[in-house]
Amino acid sequence: MDKYIAFDVGGTNVKHALLFEDSNIINNGKYKTDCTDLDAFLDAMVYTILTYKKQHDIKGIAISLPGYINPKTGYSESAGSIVALHNKNIKKMLEEKLAIPVSVENDGNCAAMAEKWNGNAVECNSFICMTIGTGIGGGIMINDSLLHGASFKGGEFGHMYIQTKDGLKGNLHKSASTSALIAAYRKVKQLDLSTKVEGEKIFKEAESNKEVQNIIQQWYKNISYGVFNLAVTFNPEKILIGGGISEREDLSYHINNHLQTIPYWEELKVPIEICKHKNNAGIIGALHHFLKVNETMIR
Repeated sequence: MDKYIAFDVGGTNVKHALLFEDSNIINNGKYKTDCTDLDAFLDAMVYTILTYKKQHDIKGIAISLPGYINPKTGYSESAGSIVALHNKNIKKMLEEKLAIPVSVENDGNCAAMAEKWNGNAVECNSFICMTIGTGIGGGIMINDSLLHGASFKGGEFGHMYIQTKDGLKGNLHKSASTSALIAAYRKVKQLDLSTKVEGEKIFKEAESNKEVQNIIQQWYKNISYGVFNLAVTFNPEKILIGGGISEREDLSYHINNHLQTIPYWEELKVPIEICKHKNNAGIIGALHHFLKVNETMIR
């Protein structure tokens, strides 16, 4: 069975995996993302690819990337917080360096494709995948087709603007991403940026600290506002939540609880679920995209 390398590039880490063409992961790992230095970014990716190639015959490289991505050419007008890749064509650069086929697609779209391929949306024709990490993105599947938008900017849910009666005002990136959760924690705890804070630490502390519990519940509520807007806009069969936070087993429970407090939700009642592939959805969806654009039989 053919083998491929897939990358899921995030604002904090670059996840990578060696996979069979049926999406089974053979080996995986991650390294810190260099968001500002293009040469350093490419060097780390090339080193990872060459390390896999020492022991395996690799048929192609599949990349999941945030931002405005042309999936046909691989050109990224924007790549979210990875400013080194703004107005760059990583597909072309890697193919020139390695002489191996490369595909690139938006990370939210990759997550949606993974769930449609062999995840929690196999039976769905129209659904939404919302990815929550350093930033917020997503994929929109309508009648079995991805909605890229007129200029490949569809699914950028993080730019959704919300204003609520309890004073919340701004976009979802700044209120419902994991970065937003950490920022809220820093503010309450009066911590400066030099103090390292990780999401897991916040959830652990919340087990015995009411103040931190309130921070997390407000964050869940902010996510629910975004989920509601997606539900009322697209009327999907279900909304799937992916990204690093999807590893939390109680995530959908808390989002659903807050949705119950929003007027009109009772009439929508869109199922909210976690991506089957959780934090590997971007990896698996990137592979699916590679196989699709290279007209390889997907088994």
